[in-house]
Amino acid sequence: MLLGLTPSRRLLSHRHCLLQCRSIKSENTARSTTLDSVLSAFRSICGEDGVSLGEAVRQQHGKDESVHRCCPPDVVVFPRCVEEVSALAKVCNNHRLPIIPFGTGTGLEGGVSAVTGGVCFSLRNMDQVLDVHQEDFDVTVEPGVTRKALNAYLRDTGLWFPVDPGADASLCGMAATSASGTNAVRYGTMRENVLNLEVVLADGNIIHTAGKGRLHRKWSYLSFLSVSIFRKTSAGYNLTNLFVGSEGTLGIITKTTLRLYGIPEAVVSAVCSFPSVQAAVDSTVQILQAGVPIARIEFLDDVMIDACNRFSSLSYPVTPTLFLEFHGSERSLEEQVQTAEDITQSNGGSDFQWARDAETRNRLWKARHDAWYAALALRPGCKAYSTDVCVPLSRLPQIIVETKEDLIKNRLTGPIAGHVGDGNFHCLMVVDPNDPEEQRGVHLFTERLARRALAMDGTCTGEHGVGLGKRALLCEEMGPMAVGVMQRLKDTLDPKNLMNPGKVLQPREL
Repeated sequence: MLLGLTPSRRLLSHRHCLLQCRSIKSENTARSTTLDSVLSAFRSICGEDGVSLGEAVRQQHGKDESVHRCCPPDVVVFPRCVEEVSALAKVCNNHRLPIIPFGTGTGLEGGVSAVTGGVCFSLRNMDQVLDVHQEDFDVTVEPGVTRKALNAYLRDTGLWFPVDPGADASLCGMAATSASGTNAVRYGTMRENVLNLEVVLADGNIIHTAGKGRLHRKWSYLSFLSVSIFRKTSAGYNLTNLFVGSEGTLGIITKTTLRLYGIPEAVVSAVCSFPSVQAAVDSTVQILQAGVPIARIEFLDDVMIDACNRFSSLSYPVTPTLFLEFHGSERSLEEQVQTAEDITQSNGGSDFQWARDAETRNRLWKARHDAWYAALALRPGCKAYSTDVCVPLSRLPQIIVETKEDLIKNRLTGPIAGHVGDGNFHCLMVVDPNDPEEQRGVHLFTERLARRALAMDGTCTGEHGVGLGKRALLCEEMGPMAVGVMQRLKDTLDPKNLMNPGKVLQPREL
């Protein structure tokens, strides 16, 4: 490597390498000394069992479901309450140790990777459902509570929490990434359903983004829902929405207060096949324009429906397909279903295949949520990466057609599934981890797709977040001035850059 250099340049290069090695060794020695001095403090806060240096535990907490490589933390702590989180954060702040929050590890953008080492705060032991207010349609939960666990807890109250990203994710983690999913077209995303947050800041201070215990209630009725609640306030900046989607870079979410909804009196699901992508998306737009309060409307392309048929033992036609679900009273469902069926048939859609009982509905939606595993089954031994662009509905047919052409041209495996009701769709890219050329091809494809979405006034991420992989795209989407404001907010709340460093914002050049 140094053969082409002159003796003097070769000497300088060797000297540079030696200095670099010494610097790395010095940093590692300093970090080791710092860790030794703080471990006893950690143990005094959350007990001997609440601190782990085990390699297997650190590896488990250094990776999510994404394709990003594992970056394990130096130590994992398991706090049991907000007071312990606060005390641990103060120790980390005093010793300038990075803090990486960890919920269930179901993220898709490398958000839990400890790219600079540090301390992982695993929040699984904080798993209480608190303060269910049935009359006020809200509940407060700790970060160890998952979506499925909350709905199981609420089963006898007549209420449920509808935001459904597919994975059984931590609800506080869902707030941190501004998750959404299949029900967003009817019930909104986490951003619309989080009412208040308890957050531990980098210095250990604890704040409540809407005020402690304050929910700002105002009763209201929506034309297409049973009674719902708007919390209303014009008091100051909206701190709640500042932390929703912050991906652990501004603070650790230790409680979230969520909006709940009444369980619908009746639910029916249906599947409808179409001759083209355009026909399926046209039907979606027309159903929404007709005021049908559809709860879910999911698109699967021909490749994806074929993969789901094989994986979930289904027998749907291998053409562009919509999965639909309707919520409401028995009488209102009749009208909704009739309107939707008339619209789909006018666009060349097939007759609806119905799923009326709970068991059949659950099987249908499990097949949709298993799309990730169905895609992986197309190429055993490979890994998957999900793109996450979102565009205005009017541009959805164009971008899906262009994306399919791009996949075919470059011989890439990427079945498409999408939340077409809000213009968000995913290419589930299946790639051989041992083939660098294919990995490079997938990377270039995902960048082309994201920039295609940006050119159509869309976004590079509809629900997965920025994490490690979309930091440059965030700059292109938001522009330098807006990203500069984000950086100044980060600097104000986390001046030592300890909170999940390296995520969302690009590292600054020194």
